[in-house]
Amino acid sequence: MNYIKGKFRNIIYQNKDNGYVVGIFKIKETNTLELTSYINKTLTITGTFLDVNLEENYILYGEIKEHERYGFQYNVASYEKEEIKGIDNIKKFLASSLIKGCGEKTAQKIVDTLGEDALNLIKEDVKVLEQIEGLNEAKAKIIRDSILEYSDADDCVLKLTNLGFSMNEATKIYKKFQTRTKYILETDLYILSEIIEFNKIDNIYLNNHEETDRIRLKACMLEAMKRLANISGDTYFLETEIKDALKQEFNLLIDDILFEEVIYELEEEQKIVKENDLYYLEDIYQAQEDIVDYLYSLSNNNCLPIYDFEESLNILENTNQVYYNEDQKRAIKNALENKITIISGGPGTGKTTIIKAIVNLYQKIHNYSNMELMAHVALLAPTGRASKKMSMATSMPAMTIHRYLKWNKDANNFGINEYHKALEDLIIVDEMSMIDINLFSALLKGIKSNVQLILVGDVFQLPSVGPGLVLSDLIASELFTFCPLEQIYRQSANSYIPYLALEIKNKDISEDFITQKDDYNFLKVEAPNIKDMITKICLMSKEKGLNENDIQILAPMYKGENGIDNLNIILQKLFNPPNPNKEELSLGEITYRVNDKVLQLQNNPDCNVFNGDIGYINKIVKEKGKTTIIIDFEGNKVEYTLKDMNQIKHAYAITIHKSQGSEFSHVILPITKNYYKMLYNKLIYTGVSRAKKSLVIIGEPQSFLMAVNNDYATNRKSMLKEKLMHKFLNINS
Repeated sequence: MNYIKGKFRNIIYQNKDNGYVVGIFKIKETNTLELTSYINKTLTITGTFLDVNLEENYILYGEIKEHERYGFQYNVASYEKEEIKGIDNIKKFLASSLIKGCGEKTAQKIVDTLGEDALNLIKEDVKVLEQIEGLNEAKAKIIRDSILEYSDADDCVLKLTNLGFSMNEATKIYKKFQTRTKYILETDLYILSEIIEFNKIDNIYLNNHEETDRIRLKACMLEAMKRLANISGDTYFLETEIKDALKQEFNLLIDDILFEEVIYELEEEQKIVKENDLYYLEDIYQAQEDIVDYLYSLSNNNCLPIYDFEESLNILENTNQVYYNEDQKRAIKNALENKITIISGGPGTGKTTIIKAIVNLYQKIHNYSNMELMAHVALLAPTGRASKKMSMATSMPAMTIHRYLKWNKDANNFGINEYHKALEDLIIVDEMSMIDINLFSALLKGIKSNVQLILVGDVFQLPSVGPGLVLSDLIASELFTFCPLEQIYRQSANSYIPYLALEIKNKDISEDFITQKDDYNFLKVEAPNIKDMITKICLMSKEKGLNENDIQILAPMYKGENGIDNLNIILQKLFNPPNPNKEELSLGEITYRVNDKVLQLQNNPDCNVFNGDIGYINKIVKEKGKTTIIIDFEGNKVEYTLKDMNQIKHAYAITIHKSQGSEFSHVILPITKNYYKMLYNKLIYTGVSRAKKSLVIIGEPQSFLMAVNNDYATNRKSMLKEKLMHKFLNINS
């Protein structure tokens, strides 16, 4: 293996988060022929390091490469620190800044007394330092702890790389777990699945253990259940489902006795719950229980009736020139007079208008100033775009649930919780269909027990990405005040989008669906020609003054000729072609350039950017071996480095799932039999209902009709409704 030995002279760049280092390294020895001329000279090195100290000697393994901009560099694949040998080197090490509590005089005494094996003797037993004249017990402990800390970190990284983890992964692991790493390596490697892909850990574990090792069986069973929950959205599983998943995911076949033994141990460890032959992951089970308890407690509080409601609403109608139908009036009144109210309706039924009315009347009832109102009312939604829509409609601040609950991404917990409650008296949550069982549980824990809770959404949209059917279960329980909205408001005499959504919902598509309307068109196009038709429509739209901000392509799948990945390549060339004056960045086969439209894939509350937010690349800055990407999310400019770009994807075309909680002025929706795995009723309904001003469906009418009549997404397993009814009505579930 090629190596160079020596010391760092200085560090040009160091990323403390991921360990990436660019430095100047003085070479003392090498086995690489082309580097022999560099002995006693310096060379630029790049690589991942747990830490770098200029006082230490390193052995770096890697290869020399010529960078087009920075010239010759040595790219480090792995490294180790040279063993400290010899009296003089040991003395220098002990007297260095690496070891606390030990100056030159003490270091001299230690090597004089303990000799060349001093470091090993100290690591084995602190009592050997009792032999050192003038060294008290407290200082001896500090010296030994420093030596152990120094060696443990490097030992752990070395063990991790020897097991098969990359240097990047080993560094990431130690930075996350610190001194716990050694314990994890000795006890349960699967704890590392918090940050490392499970299958890699499993493959490494299998190199040293039996296939049916008990630690592995427990880890694989938990992972199988997590994958089932993520794929199906179910909150519980049957024994046969878990066994099938173990076989499919990990090629594990276990008999009934072994299955029960593993389940029992996982129950004892409080990682799963078995109830009436149903198996839950502990966090999902507890979330379900918490929802039931908190809603029960909340519902036991009373609200006062509003005696001048009609008069107040009439004043509001006249002031805002908005007139409410009977369903809307009922929803507004119920929301203000009940502790828990659910409002559900499709596109065009006035949900946003109702939220605004509730806020305005609540302010009038309590005689709050605008500042007082903001202290008493919280407007929440699961996505950034949905919260911005609420804010624009109400002229009130709104935020994502994660931000409201002060989510800590690294620790994966919430600062607002059962021990530190939020203080608002009225909580309005929009886009409830997107909220899974864990997030709803976290929200209920974080709000006061006497709060008024108003849940708004469209129960017919796609269910949450995470497990559960929260909105549907709450409605189906019939335990809470429920206000359905049916009446649709036309935008024009020939508008069709909200009516098409209703027809999809009812699976009763009229022959009109292929007739052009003011806001709608269905273009019959065969699959091979869909991408060309999308390009043609976008070109025509550009000529009319529209741009990529006005137009959104929604598609069900990433792969294939009409998939999102390919459409984004085509649309990037159309909307943001290469330009010598625009900086760009290539990551594999994907090129990002300034002005590109991009989608955020993960929640990042620290930067106030959330899953589903759409922004534009404002700058790409390359300097000193570091690349910085500035992305503008509607005025919120967020800085990304190369390691962060896995959070970003082009957004000229996005999935229908990622579009939830958003509205777009003009939507293009391709529908083809090539998407057959993803063609089902709720998906198409959700895509159609994202369009605000116009909708163009491109594709095959028969594929569209097939999707409308496919109920694929309606069979999630959940016990929330039954648990609620049992608690509230004391009936057997």
